[in-house]
Amino acid sequence: MSPRTNDGEPERAASGRPAAASDRPTPNAGPVPQDAVHEPETGDATTAHDPAEPETAPGTAPTTTASEGAATEATTAEATTAEGDSAEGDSAEAEVTDAAEAVSPLTPLADANSVTESGTAARGDDRVAAVRRVGAAGRRWRGVQLGACAAMLAVALTAGAIALGAARDGKDVPVATAAAVSPGLLASGDLDSGITALQAHLRAQPKDFGSWATLGLAYVEQARTKGDPSRYPQAEQALKRSLALRPDNDQALAGRAALAAARHDFANALNFADQALKQNPYSERALCSRIDALVELGRYDDAEQAVQTADERRPGVPVFTRYAYVHELRGDVTTARRVLDRALAASTSPGDIAYVASQLGQLAWNQGDYPTALTHYARALAADENYLPALEGRARAQAASGQRAEAIKGLELIVTRYPLPGPLVELGELYESRGAQGDTAKAQDQYALVDAWTAIARANGVNADLDTALAAADHGDRATALRAARDDWSRRHTVHTADALAWALHVNGKDAEALPYARQATATGYRNAAFLYHRGVIEKATSHPADARTHLSAALKLNPGFSPLGAREARTALKTLEASK
Repeated sequence: MSPRTNDGEPERAASGRPAAASDRPTPNAGPVPQDAVHEPETGDATTAHDPAEPETAPGTAPTTTASEGAATEATTAEATTAEGDSAEGDSAEAEVTDAAEAVSPLTPLADANSVTESGTAARGDDRVAAVRRVGAAGRRWRGVQLGACAAMLAVALTAGAIALGAARDGKDVPVATAAAVSPGLLASGDLDSGITALQAHLRAQPKDFGSWATLGLAYVEQARTKGDPSRYPQAEQALKRSLALRPDNDQALAGRAALAAARHDFANALNFADQALKQNPYSERALCSRIDALVELGRYDDAEQAVQTADERRPGVPVFTRYAYVHELRGDVTTARRVLDRALAASTSPGDIAYVASQLGQLAWNQGDYPTALTHYARALAADENYLPALEGRARAQAASGQRAEAIKGLELIVTRYPLPGPLVELGELYESRGAQGDTAKAQDQYALVDAWTAIARANGVNADLDTALAAADHGDRATALRAARDDWSRRHTVHTADALAWALHVNGKDAEALPYARQATATGYRNAAFLYHRGVIEKATSHPADARTHLSAALKLNPGFSPLGAREARTALKTLEASK
């Protein structure tokens, strides 16, 4: 998934009902009040209700859309200034999947995710240890041995699970019940407590289709925030149960869209989002998942229309951040920053503040503004000290600012808890760039763990081709990188998949084939130094020295610390080109 498409955004309880006439947002109503754009309390998602029954959207609706706000501020500014897997891997995935799917969606968190006195989830520690065991096994053995370890990892991921199941009386009549858990609880950050309450409620009221849908969405969020893809099968079970009780209920359909997007199955995400919007055109989750799917399918014109529609129907933090990203992909960084600034100023919940501040940090880092990026990440971590995108972003900005020791220390803590591809590769490259005794072996350890994580992700239904292509091209098997990149390109044509395919082709010696993809990756105006670096290296290899100098220089000017190793190699390539003039 692209860096900032629905990545780490706090899930909210699903409802998405259109507001009553008196509460609906009014156009051109002036500035957004401080409390107008927050993690919306979007209705009582745990109470089953008739999808056809009108319902007022609870909470304060924003009075100004992102587009209106951006236009207003732009006018003011203008007035004041002129501006691929082996057969053994498939077998391992099947074994892990079998183990994962054995877990009931009502597995108590006390069994699956108990917390130690230090506040670190014991289950998370088990998961990290298991991933590391798989990585170690991958280094010692091949194929079949790795498959066996992946199966053991699946057991570790679901250790302690007790499949309680729902009470069965032979009837499938959905019921309307009182709220199982406050919808705001899921948005407040106390996700584990919300899930526990939902599980208890559903054991007593197993026909509450709304609560099943909310539980499914909560599992999606838990998987994303804790780096635990084993929750995705449980989310799928819960959402399917909701739809079995009440076919075509928009809450569960929107949940299926969010789950498909989280698994990088964007075609199905779009399909489920469209189904949900047929039932409820004002479903915030469905509107947002539809934008995500279109962006990740590379349908940028359609995504821009979708974000305009969402901004008109349900303006708020989730839509504003997507509005900003769609503009950033077009190269309109000014509008992206303006909209995110407005969203942050209006955010009230810790989850919203952490999410939006991290988006601003990433935007600043992409432009090489490291002090501003660090300021935004500090604000995000003040709201939520464990927010993964902010922790990772802070380490990346520290590394780019020359604070390598601090960056390594931060990333070592991150991968101890969340052994995910992004921080693993970043840490490995920092070890390589430092070059101290033992650092080469340490770096290889991190890269091996990426393979372990992708095996687990695939086993739980996640399409990890883009992660595989990016990591393997520089730090793994190059043929695997190319196979994964081609597979991903066959499904979607985005700037990110174009860049990954171009680079995979390059490292496999296919530069002539790579060049058109490298050009396509930079064609929208998206300001990404890694893309420019890749294009410049490929142009150098295809005897386009002038173009290579232009793009390598642009990469280093835009974001001189874009990669611990890539930036160094870009400077070396540029010096070679300058010397040959």
